[in-house]
Amino acid sequence: MRTSKAQPRRLPLDAGLLAAALAGDGLDVQVVGETGSTNADLVAAAKAGAGEGRVLVAELQWAGRGRLERSWVSPAGAGLTFSVLLRPTVPAGALGWLPLVTGASLVSTLRRSAGIPAVLKWPNDVLVDGAKLAGILAEAVPCQSATAAVIVGVGLNVDTDADELPPGATSVALCQQRASRPAVGRGELLIELLREVAGTYRAWLAEPARAVDAYRSVCATLGRAVRVDLPDGAVVVGTATDVDVHGRLVVDGRAFAAADVVHLR
Repeated sequence: MRTSKAQPRRLPLDAGLLAAALAGDGLDVQVVGETGSTNADLVAAAKAGAGEGRVLVAELQWAGRGRLERSWVSPAGAGLTFSVLLRPTVPAGALGWLPLVTGASLVSTLRRSAGIPAVLKWPNDVLVDGAKLAGILAEAVPCQSATAAVIVGVGLNVDTDADELPPGATSVALCQQRASRPAVGRGELLIELLREVAGTYRAWLAEPARAVDAYRSVCATLGRAVRVDLPDGAVVVGTATDVDVHGRLVVDGRAFAAADVVHLR
């Protein structure tokens, strides 16, 4: 791994502080130095009967996955990589909205706590000026002895330097430097993110229509010309007009559940 000029600011997360700060939000937060995948670890925990609200945070994740089986890699201590175990009692057809409303909660937190003008690209890529700041991966877990679970994993670039990022990506630190704003600490940001995720999740369960409207309000894909790259290699070009009741993107009357979307100018 390359030595980064930002290394001195990469202090480890305070597990005790995080657990104490978030206990009132119904979250059981655990921090590990490294793991293959926080999502995979919580999938195993869910199958073993772990309850809703379990959160696993890793300083280093070396086998993380993004959407469509892409990898997600971040230098140790540079980002926020975490997964949350949820057990929503909703119809199976509504579960597609869970990663989307989680994305909306990240955008809300980044705007409020870091002053970053983030938006969403469908379904849940967090962008700033077209560059990717964060991604989300949700996995449903059938469980025989408990309510079915969903693991929602988040990877957010925080203190990552430009030379450590893949093409087309950015970080919280880079966004704040460009805006001449003071840096926000990873621990402080994680607390705010998890509180917002928990609050948005509860709001979605109570008033799903309101949470869906909040998503639409920050989704920069809607109203744009887009190219939809489908898993089978087919390509569709058109205008994104809506996100339907299942969380699928509607482009010129056709709904897509799994695809790569490119915003066209």
